[in-house]
Amino acid sequence: MTLPLGLLLHRNVSEPPAKTSLMTNAQRPKVVVSVGTSVDGRVTLNRQQLLLDPKAREIFAASGARDGVAELETARSAWLDRHPGRHAILEGSGSFVLDDAGPATGLPAADPDSGLHRDFLPEGLSPKVWFTVVDSRGRVRWSEKGDGDEVHLLVLVSRSTPIDYLAFLRRERIPYLVAGDQQVDLLAALQQLHGTLGVDCVRSQAGGGLNGALLRAGLVDEIHLVVAPMLIGGLGTPTAFDGPPLGLDESPTPLRLRSVRSTEDGAVWVHYDVTRSSSS
Repeated sequence: MTLPLGLLLHRNVSEPPAKTSLMTNAQRPKVVVSVGTSVDGRVTLNRQQLLLDPKAREIFAASGARDGVAELETARSAWLDRHPGRHAILEGSGSFVLDDAGPATGLPAADPDSGLHRDFLPEGLSPKVWFTVVDSRGRVRWSEKGDGDEVHLLVLVSRSTPIDYLAFLRRERIPYLVAGDQQVDLLAALQQLHGTLGVDCVRSQAGGGLNGALLRAGLVDEIHLVVAPMLIGGLGTPTAFDGPPLGLDESPTPLRLRSVRSTEDGAVWVHYDVTRSSSS
C-alpha cells in the first residue's frame, strides 16, 4: 500500500467486523470515534468503491460543503490532539482492500515452527502516533510504514493470521501485536496498546464494521462526527456504525451531547460522550 500515512489520518471507509473478548475494560485507552459522514450517516459512496479511490474522494468532497467540512475537520483534529498521552489511529483492513479480498498472495513461504505468532516490536521505534490497522487475515501488502518518529504503522493480527504474512511484516520491520484466536480481539488489543506501548487515546477513523464492533463491545467513549450537508442513500452503503443489529432485548447506546459547531455552508461537527451506568 503506497498512500501516505499522513493522508490516511483524515479519511473514513468501511471495515469488516472484528471480534471482542469478555475481559473487563480495565487499563485500556480511551476510544474516540472520529469520522465524517453524510446527513444519512454514510461514510462512502457504495460498498464496491473505497473512499481511498481518488475519484470517489473527489465526488464525496464536491457533493457537500467542502470548505466547511475542511474547517471543522481541522478544528476537530486540533481538539482531539489535546487529549493527554500517546495516541493511536485505528483503521481496518477494509480501508485499503475491498471486502471480498483474501489474504495477500505471492509471499515467500515461512517456517511453520518459527514462532511468528508472537508480538513483533522492532527496537528503536517510539512514534508520537501509532497508525494501527486491524488485519487478522493478512490482506494488506504494505509498501509504506511511516517515518518512525511522527507516525508509524502497527498491525493488529490474531493467532490465525497466515504465517507467511507475519514473516512479510517482520522482513519489512513492520511491528505487530497478536490479540485473539480467529479474529482480532478488540479489547485485548486495546489493553496491549495501553500496557505494551503506553497508548492513552485511540482515535477510530474506521468505517461501520469496525466502529460497530467497538460499539457492540461497549468500547466507545466519545463520538465526533463531521456531517456534510448531502444525502447518499443506498441499501448496504457503509455507515459510521454497521455490524450486528440490536437484539430484541437490547437498547440503543445512550449519548450525552457535549457540543455542536456549524459553518455557514451547512457542515456540522457534533461531539457526544457515551453514557454508561455506574456498574458498566
